[in-house]
Amino acid sequence: MRQLLHPSRAVALAFLFAIAAGTLLLRLPLSQAKGEAAPWLSAFFTATSAVCVTGLVVVDTGTYWSSFGQWVILGLFQIGGFGMMTAATLLGLMVNRSLPLRAKLITQVETHTLRLGDIGSVARLVLVVTLVTQLTTALWLTVRLHLGYNIQWGEAAWSGWFHAVSAFNNAGFSIHPDSLMRYAADASMLVPVMVAIVVGGIGFPVLYDLREKLRGARRLSLHTRLTLVVTGVLLLGGFLALLLFEWTNPQTLGPMPFGEKLLSAAFASVSARTAGFNSLDIGAMRHDSWALHFFLMFVGGGSAGTAGGVKIGTIAILALLVIAEIRGRGDIEAFGRRVSVSAQRQAITVVALGGVMITLGTLIILHITDFPTDQVIFEVVSAFSTVGLSTGITGDLPAPAQFVIITLMYVGRVGTITFATSLMLVERRAQYSYPEEHPIVG
Repeated sequence: MRQLLHPSRAVALAFLFAIAAGTLLLRLPLSQAKGEAAPWLSAFFTATSAVCVTGLVVVDTGTYWSSFGQWVILGLFQIGGFGMMTAATLLGLMVNRSLPLRAKLITQVETHTLRLGDIGSVARLVLVVTLVTQLTTALWLTVRLHLGYNIQWGEAAWSGWFHAVSAFNNAGFSIHPDSLMRYAADASMLVPVMVAIVVGGIGFPVLYDLREKLRGARRLSLHTRLTLVVTGVLLLGGFLALLLFEWTNPQTLGPMPFGEKLLSAAFASVSARTAGFNSLDIGAMRHDSWALHFFLMFVGGGSAGTAGGVKIGTIAILALLVIAEIRGRGDIEAFGRRVSVSAQRQAITVVALGGVMITLGTLIILHITDFPTDQVIFEVVSAFSTVGLSTGITGDLPAPAQFVIITLMYVGRVGTITFATSLMLVERRAQYSYPEEHPIVG
């Protein structure tokens, strides 16, 4: 029992429990629009996608599920995003408390991003930011839907609330069959959604650090600086690249006026990093845009937030490692701080294991289906990185392939929390060392 209560295992089991409960609720005839019990696989897939805040679906959320079923789905991705996110943030602080000062393993802890005395303050910040962002976004969307689209207040309020919660939790679920494509030209709809996505996905350690900086309490940590810089680079780079790739595509940006092209490219760049909404037809994009999505989805968002992927901090550390190696430097440095060797090992391990999972998932699905390789890779990366974007093949996957996607969603969501935590908890110093050699690299 003590092993089951291990912090990293407790989080993994909490996800499993939420998925099981969600599956049972979605199996109820009350959850299905026709009043019939949904198939086990459809309920299981949807519950996993919701709890893991992914957004991949095998049935249309708005028409297949009843109002009760949609509330269940909303509750699941609220729990999966807010509840597990809170657990992840506080778990990191509890882990830090259990370690000696000399064994600080990650940059965030090394630069005192979150201190032990901050636990209560962090929990309050998580609650306040979640409620304020979701309520503000929901109110804005509700008013816009009523005044701009003549939708009745009740329906507008439900749509606004559902999409606001989905956006903040980077869940990507929509009650529209075309996601947000119908609002592709409406900045009043897409901009609030983008803001909610970024706020939820940047990570609460960063938001906490920024708040403390505004209060004059301390300098920004290395984790926060890296997250903000890399986020800006990815958003701007993705925006410019998508403009370049899709500018003349007659099925995406091609027919749009200049302003709408900018809006749609910006939204796609934001959403590609684990939000899962789309205002453009992903299946109609060019292959170079798909390849760009592979990278953006794999990176994901900030640590201890609602976003998925291998996380910005992980990629930032690897980039700094490459730069240091090219320059012949022994230490990895940025913003006047040095990155610990243990953080470097963790970053390499997380990316390597992520690559292995994506490779295995791709090979298995290619073996059991006849879908093109690039579409399968897109689906697999989207599932593992808990993004939810799809080229349109999710509902057509056979049952074995859907189970592969389910596994990838679970591992991708839970692994970013539990695996990183387990690395911190199991570090042991050997009492001896072997003679050193230098194998040939490259």
